[in-house]
Formats: sequence, structure tokens, C-alpha cells
Amino acid sequence: ALVANVLRNGSVLLQWGLRHWGPPRPAAALRGFALNCSWDGTYTRFPCDSVELGAACRDYLLAEAHGSVRYRLCLQPRYAPPRPAPPAQCVEFRVEPAAMRDIVVAMTAVGGSICVMLVFICLLVAYITENLMSPALARGGAAAAA
Repeated sequence: ALVANVLRNGSVLLQWGLRHWGPPRPAAALRGFALNCSWDGTYTRFPCDSVELGAACRDYLLAEAHGSVRYRLCLQPRYAPPRPAPPAQCVEFRVEPAAMRDIVVAMTAVGGSICVMLVFICLLVAYITENLMSPALARGGAAAAA
């Protein structure tokens, strides 16, 4: 019924339909929707302000979602009296921080480059040790014996 689509730019597109809120009701009785949310910060839980949406609305864009925070959004249709409002439907999600994704990619690239450089340095040291140092020691040892 209520779906949260987390987009690459860090915003969240909420989409819903009416068929999941029980038996069909006359469209004229629908007055709109109430969207309530809360999110868990590092030390406390923050409630978001209630948002009133029109009866024709079937999606909502939450443009500035914080990364690494658990959100809970609840949507409840509002009907004209005397009809009682059905229970709210809720969805929970977490937005991945975009900056963290960039840092991981950069650290992987730098780490790979450092590994390649270390391999080249080890090969160079092995080459120098094997080919340049050994003949000099062999000549010096032969001259000392004579």
C-alpha cells in the first residue's frame, strides 16, 4: 500500500493507493491524507510535523532525508464524518549517506594503488638484492681468498 522509494540523490518518493485500506468507500467522502513521520537520531527520536495532503494526491517527495537515520512514515486517509478513519499504514526505511559511498570508493581506489606500489617496491628490492648485491659479494670473496 505505502511504498518508500529511496532515490540516489538522498530523497525519498512515497507512493500509495487506496485499495489497501479496507472496503472501497465513495471517493467523495475522502477529504485527504495525513502524513506523520518520526526519525531516530543518535541520542533521541525526533517527530516530523504533520503534513496534510489533498484527496487526489498519491505520492509525496521527501527531499531532504538525512543519511544513516531510521525513518518511520505513517499515512492515514481522512474521510468526512461520520465515517471513522481507517488505521494508518506505516513504512520504515534508512537512507544510505551519499558521502559515505563516495568515501568508500575513494578509499578502495587509494588502497588498491598503495598495494600495487608496495608490490613494485618489493619486486625492485628483490631484483636489487639478487642481481646487484650478489655479484659484488662474490667478487669480494674471491679476491679475499687469493
